[in-house]
Amino acid sequence: MNAVSVREYCLSFKGVTEKMAFQKASSEYDRNLLAFYVKDKWFCFFNVDEFDFCTLKCDLEESTKLQEKYEDVRPAYHMNKKHWISIYFNKNVPEKVIRDLLKNSYELVVASLTKRIRKDLEEDARENG
Repeated sequence: MNAVSVREYCLSFKGVTEKMAFQKASSEYDRNLLAFYVKDKWFCFFNVDEFDFCTLKCDLEESTKLQEKYEDVRPAYHMNKKHWISIYFNKNVPEKVIRDLLKNSYELVVASLTKRIRKDLEEDARENG
C-alpha cells in the first residue's frame, strides 16, 4: 500500500471529500495529515509524507479482536480509544484487512449521520454516478 492507493480508495466512497485538516498545528507531522470526510465527519487520516499509519473509526469489539491479532493495530493516539484505532502500514496487517477496515470506518460514520443527510448522500450518488 501507498498513500496514493489509500487516498484513491477512500475517495471512491460516496460523498467523500479530503483536506489537510490541521494546517495550523504546531508540528510539521500534524500539518501533513490528510483527512477524509463524509459530510463534516472524518473517517480516516494519515500523514502524506511519512505514510506510517492511518487512524480510523472502529467498533469496540472488532478493535479489541484486531489488537489481539495484530501488533500493528493500536489504540489511536489523541482520539477516543473506544472508537478509533491506528493501523501501521506495510507491517503485519494484510492490505485486504486494511481496505475492509477503511470501508467499515466509512460505513460507521455514514450510519452516525442523520437520516436526512444519509438520504442526501444517496441522492447525490445517484445523480453523479
